[in-house]
Amino acid sequence: MSGTSLMVATSALVGFSLSTDKTYASMAFAAQLLATMLTSIPAAMLMARIGRKRAFQLAVLVAMLGATICTVAIIRHDFAFFVVGSILLGAFSGFANYYRFTVADSVDQEYKSRAISYVLAGGVLAAIIGPNLANLTRDVISGAAFAGSYAALNVLYILSFALLSFLKLPTKADQHAIPGQRSGRPLIEIMRQPRFIIAVVCGMLGFAVMSLVMTATPLAMHHHAHPFSDTSFVIQWHVLGMFAPSFFTGQLIHRFGLLPILLIGALCSLACVAINLAGTSVSHFWLALLLLGVGWNFLFIGSTTLLTEVYTSQERFKTQAINDFLVFSMVSAASLGAGIFQHLYGWRVVNYAALPALVIILICLGWLYRVNQAHLEQTEAG
Repeated sequence: MSGTSLMVATSALVGFSLSTDKTYASMAFAAQLLATMLTSIPAAMLMARIGRKRAFQLAVLVAMLGATICTVAIIRHDFAFFVVGSILLGAFSGFANYYRFTVADSVDQEYKSRAISYVLAGGVLAAIIGPNLANLTRDVISGAAFAGSYAALNVLYILSFALLSFLKLPTKADQHAIPGQRSGRPLIEIMRQPRFIIAVVCGMLGFAVMSLVMTATPLAMHHHAHPFSDTSFVIQWHVLGMFAPSFFTGQLIHRFGLLPILLIGALCSLACVAINLAGTSVSHFWLALLLLGVGWNFLFIGSTTLLTEVYTSQERFKTQAINDFLVFSMVSAASLGAGIFQHLYGWRVVNYAALPALVIILICLGWLYRVNQAHLEQTEAG
């Protein structure tokens, strides 16, 4: 998460400086998210065969290679090479996203939302480490802004690899998840469930809105002549907003239910758009991105928790894989669109583009209310 927050703060700015066509300033970050999407299904298959721990460690080695390539690319002023490095970092994220599912699959149903929250709570440190690491190491390598930042990522990845060695997980393959072995219901049957559809749509569009606005923010702040120190400050608070609520999101879900928390998440994202449309001062960017982070947290943890209700232990790998594939397909498109919309049409259009997705989320939440009511009536009748 620290690496991701660093890239959020720097990737579009590096892309802007390296690319000849500034329209594609956010292409590297979009390529990273696209790689995350394309890795999600192979990652699940590999974890099923060699175990999650070994797969996680292998992914960290890929991340180290990606960070090194990004460093060299910035020094050589090679935009295409920077995109290649970002793709490898995205492939690592395709594996790392399964941390939340790993813990969810290790606890009883009543603890799943809290377990997911505690894993994501690690992002609180990421909010401090990532942007500040970018700021402190920005000019370490002379004449290559942010090259030192990507080199510093390898320190984080070495620590990550070392910590993973203490993780106690089964190393044998999960035979239920290997193609050709018994693996529960057909995937299409799982995907037809209303709760699956709602979980995917809320996770997919909630994450896409966050990615769209977040990726465009450094470019918008640069356009409005705000210094990078202010951008780093805004991104730091945004990442805090993303992860600090994780200390209590699980408890809120347990106490009030999924639907109210998902609704609050959608409303926070709407408030973000409204504030961004109201002004472009540092205060506007700060408050809007903070609310955007909180909205993402509630929508992401809520949708992940809802997803865990639709599959059995035999079905978990394939269900988790298709969920992340769909989520990050939309997120990568949103990230690429952020640079295009910001460069061609400006900051206001970026925010207007987020509104249809938020309306769809609200419609899905209305559907979830009806599904819950129907289930309650069936339970009472039974």
